[in-house]
Amino acid sequence: MARRVFYSFHYKPDNWRAATVRNIGVVEGNSPASDNDWETVKKGGDAAIKRWIANQMNRRTCTVVLVGTNTANRKWINYEIVKSWNDGMGVVGIYIHGLKNKESRLSAKGKNPFDSITYTDGTRKKKLSEIVKCYNPVGTNSQARYDWIKKHLSNAIEEAINIRNDN
Repeated sequence: MARRVFYSFHYKPDNWRAATVRNIGVVEGNSPASDNDWETVKKGGDAAIKRWIANQMNRRTCTVVLVGTNTANRKWINYEIVKSWNDGMGVVGIYIHGLKNKESRLSAKGKNPFDSITYTDGTRKKKLSEIVKCYNPVGTNSQARYDWIKKHLSNAIEEAINIRNDN
């Protein structure tokens, strides 16, 4: 079954890497906002941003968080993760620091964004990272890591949906 996913990522430093993953073509993802579109949305304030995110997430089954150097603890990334989880969507992370950007540079590995988000399981609070997986693609270079993502992304999404359905 073809899945429609929502991609969450830190736009400025990681949009090239995110586009690389979105263009793999193994799943259907949301179209990213252009710089101009995003500036227009931001001018509407938090309510406009939340509406835009809700519209982008509409009819999606999973959120794929593309984790770069500074993805963790960003206001809107956290919002997208929490909204996805609360809406019953699968959630999975894929580290992208090992993919080249448009200047052919790699970046440092960032923190797991699910470590700072908690949820209540019965009466106990847990870190979302205790249940949501965050994959670090293996490979000795950018192409090998890209190939890993291409090979494993669909399975990671299916696993995330199954994990969410079980909780």
